[in-house]
Parts: sequence; C-alpha cells; structure tokens
Amino acid sequence: MPVGSATMSEVKPGFARDWVEFFDPNDDETIFKCDLTWLTSFWTCIYGDGCQGVFKSQPNSGCCTEGAMYTDEEDEERTIKAAAYLTPDMWQYYNEARPKKPGGALRISEKDEDGERKTRRVDDGCIFLNRKGYEAEGFTGSFGCVLHHVAQRDGKHFADTKPDVCWQLPLRRSFETREYGEREYSVTVIGEYERLAWGDGGDDFDWYCTSNSDAHVGSEPVYISNKYELELLMGKDAYNELARLCDVRMQHIRDSAARNLPLFIIQHPATLAAQKK
Repeated sequence: MPVGSATMSEVKPGFARDWVEFFDPNDDETIFKCDLTWLTSFWTCIYGDGCQGVFKSQPNSGCCTEGAMYTDEEDEERTIKAAAYLTPDMWQYYNEARPKKPGGALRISEKDEDGERKTRRVDDGCIFLNRKGYEAEGFTGSFGCVLHHVAQRDGKHFADTKPDVCWQLPLRRSFETREYGEREYSVTVIGEYERLAWGDGGDDFDWYCTSNSDAHVGSEPVYISNKYELELLMGKDAYNELARLCDVRMQHIRDSAARNLPLFIIQHPATLAAQKK
C-alpha cells in the first residue's frame, strides 16, 4: 500500500487471523473455511455517518463510484427487476434510465473495458446513486443507493434488490480445492473483503473501511449483524454451525477480559483500536 493512501485509522494489512474449518452439514464434500477474526469483529457500514468514500474527490459516494460488476445474467435480471419499481420522486437518474424506445429495456447496464457487464456510470458514479444535495421538482428521495431505499420502502432486505457485489461486500466468498489422498474437496472461504482483495486497484483507494477503526463501531459482531447475507452465501445450516463457533469464541473473549487472563485469540486490530478511542 503506498504511503499516505490510507488514513491513520486504518490498520496495516497482513495481520494474523484465526480461521476455523468445518464440513458443510449438508454436503460431506464441501468444507467451509471461515475467518473468525473478521466475523467476530465489530465492523459496521458507516455510509452517511463518517464514511469518507473510497476516493477523496467523492466523499459522499462511498464505494459506489465505479458501478457494480454483475456476477451473472441472473444477477443483472434481478437488478433490472428491482429498478422497475423505482419512481422519479425517489430516483435521481430515473429519466436517464428510460428505454430509448417504448417497451424497451431500462438503460441501467453497460460493459467495462474488458467487456464485462456492470451497472452504468453516470456523472462519475453508479446510476443508482442519488447524489447528496440533489434537488429537483417532485424529487423527495434521499442520497445514497436507491436500490437500498426501495428495499426499505417495500420491507425487503437489500440483498433482494441490489447487485450481488453490493450486498455481499465487505464479506468475501471465494473457492478453493483441496486434495486428501485420492479425494478432492471443495473449500468455500468466507472472509473479509479487505483492501488487498481488490488487487492493484485497492492501492488507489484514498480510504477503505474494513480495516479502519472508524468503521469498527458496530453494536453486534459481523456474524450477527450480517446473518442474512451469510445465510445466503453459506446456507442456513452451515451458518448455524458458524454462529455456534463464533458464540463460543465471543464467550472466551469475554471470560478472558473479565478475569484479566492472557488472550490467545486473535482479535481484529481495527476493532481493538476502536475500543480504545
């Protein structure tokens, strides 16, 4: 990470982590490998309440500056379906998204330089991002992601309306394979979508939240506050086993603190830093 690319509140990458592994309760050929240090941290999204945006030139845009890459056609179709429920009073770019011809598709998607489909960028940000301070006749919406707002309006979880990458972040699901003798197992890794996970692009961020103590101020650990998302990524039975293991870990942390005992559990350094403020 280039010097000066992160604020002083962001801990350096590469710190030690505790991991746990267990078999999928419903599939004896799948192993879950989960980052307990991340999942029992107290990170929370602070968009609109201290988030500085990944680029300092757009402090109110959060991580919505580049648009969202679609996972697949189903992901794009779900986003299009959600967009059809948006109204001009709540969506700044409602008119921009109208079809060019009557009965045509909403113009919410585009291809990037590699030919991959994503949400459109308009005015240096995602088409679904209402800009802070925007005013227009009849517009009563709030700044931020309008797909998030429509989920709140309709009593849904935002995972049902936003592109996959938007509701999954900052959780990261990746896949590995592992061989034991002649057997091959699929390993599903559940961890933190830290700055390093973005590759070279992560170096360009002026601010990033997952390892920043400013964002480790949640009232619940990640495995509880992001239960719905984790259930979608893992399945409910696997999540229940993860939650059991996290509960045990949290109790050990409390017991060690109460008795002033040495703690051999690796806690997220950003959570520890936030607790010292």
